[in-house]
Amino acid sequence: METARAAQVQETAQPDTTARWREVAAATGPADRPAAEAGVRLAYRLAGLPEPERIVWAGSPREGAALAARLTADGTAGRSVREAVRTRPWAAARERVLDRLGPAGWAGHWALTGAQLWEGATMLTERIRTGVVEASAAGEEGGEQAVRLVLLDAVLGQHDAAWLAAFDGQDGADSLAGIAAVARAAGWWWPYEKTAVVCERPGELHRDEAGRLDRGDGPALAFPDGFALYAWRGMPVPAAFLAELAGLTPERIREEENAELRRVMLEHYGYDRYLEESGAEPVQRDEAGVLWRIDLDGDEPLVMVEVVNSTPEPDGTHRVYWLRVPPRVRTAREGVAWTFGLEEADYTPERET
Repeated sequence: METARAAQVQETAQPDTTARWREVAAATGPADRPAAEAGVRLAYRLAGLPEPERIVWAGSPREGAALAARLTADGTAGRSVREAVRTRPWAAARERVLDRLGPAGWAGHWALTGAQLWEGATMLTERIRTGVVEASAAGEEGGEQAVRLVLLDAVLGQHDAAWLAAFDGQDGADSLAGIAAVARAAGWWWPYEKTAVVCERPGELHRDEAGRLDRGDGPALAFPDGFALYAWRGMPVPAAFLAELAGLTPERIREEENAELRRVMLEHYGYDRYLEESGAEPVQRDEAGVLWRIDLDGDEPLVMVEVVNSTPEPDGTHRVYWLRVPPRVRTAREGVAWTFGLEEADYTPERET
């Protein structure tokens, strides 16, 4: 039985399905408004509801949340129908797949589909939620408490790609056809009795290899209405902070009181360059390399090992590398051993390449 179910998992979890939904999650540029609106109406019909009387568009989740808060406050939107449109068909689809594949089969199926998109999608949606709440707290449209409440009513559109990848092509997935159509065409949306609020997709999305928002010269995520998020390797940073990076000096880095922002400065400036230009001196050297250390106010010391690649470059020179190591390291050899997950006494390389 389990062998047969495992075979079912391999048959139903096609790699190209996950790849398609990965593209949906990362899509930027103008929404396909006709396709998205058709998807919204289909989602209502599949839920057994009358189609919304009107569909209104917003330039970003920030504007969408503010608009949803305003429409629910004045009563023109009606009550939220998210449970009927999204929650119940979602739960039913999952139950059907689980019944067919069993717990182990479902786990395997999820690993081949939605799990591959889940972490990146979660990081992004949580960052967007935080940005929307922060914008409302700063006095922008909607009001913080009202916006927090309407965020609970949101359907995530393209950012629901992980779940939609898991259900794509499965028995009973037809009930999610409307939600899937909106996801392929637009961003977040809010389903209410009389009105649906639908958001544009971002115009820009920049991420690092780990899937974190990351950009050093502008917004990492930007929507057409001006809502934008700035980040360096996943860490939120102020927009004005990024403008400083091009003109950094060791003095400016030392003056920064925020330890996290100082680390961003150091990464952008280059640890080796900072050590060279800040007057740091080596504290120890041995056959493994040279150990450098410099104290930072309000943060742990910067400790690095300078090592020389034993393999020459085509021009005969040897490239120098800098390895950041924990402050507890006292010798270059101990630092190099740490990069291999070893204690200094256990680090006995027979040959270097």
